[in-house]
Amino acid sequence: MSTVTVQLFASYADLLGAPTVELPLAPGTTVRDLLDCLRSLPGASSLPPSSRVAINRSFATADQLIAPSDEIALIPPVAGG
Repeated sequence: MSTVTVQLFASYADLLGAPTVELPLAPGTTVRDLLDCLRSLPGASSLPPSSRVAINRSFATADQLIAPSDEIALIPPVAGG
């Protein structure tokens, strides 16, 4: 098993108390699995169910597989006008 670094921004970094988190990455891990793992961390239970994830600077689908070398970012909701 390897690990992957997830970049956190704005309110997500505040919730988890850090700009990044390291998570275990088993072969076949999907974005959905990653989000489930994130939600189990202290402070992360209030993450919205529809959190957006970017892999290698492109939005990812829930079923997309994650590789150890991927750049992963959890994107908070953006409001504006």
